[in-house]
Amino acid sequence: MDNVLRAKVEACCRTAEDFTKLYYQTFDKRRHQMNRLYLDNGLFVWNGNGAHGKDNIQKYFIELPTSEHIISTVDAQPLIDEAVAGQITYLIQTGGTVKYTDQPTKPFQQTFIITAQDDKWKIVSDCYRLQDALVKQDSK
Repeated sequence: MDNVLRAKVEACCRTAEDFTKLYYQTFDKRRHQMNRLYLDNGLFVWNGNGAHGKDNIQKYFIELPTSEHIISTVDAQPLIDEAVAGQITYLIQTGGTVKYTDQPTKPFQQTFIITAQDDKWKIVSDCYRLQDALVKQDSK
């Protein structure tokens, strides 16, 4: 890996750590401000459902029960310049556990695509998935 690419990857990893910390603090404690993290035409998918546009995304978050996330993994990589017309854009994947009010703690995975806009990171696309255990079927 050349020095330019190495620097991009390192910047991406630092950004991912900072961004995910902000994201989950906002999700769990300041949910009424979630729309600030999304592009105007951002996409949010939550377990196969979701919303398009930051105002609709905000409405979706407000309807979710209170939550507490614990993050155990964060991984990130920059998207190549040719794919995003030179716009600084990162793919971030997180995993951990979440506890929603009156529900058991569950593992989750989330994938973000974020891009720089006016000196702030904004979510282009966000896919959140609760991880249910696979149930083995008896072969009778």
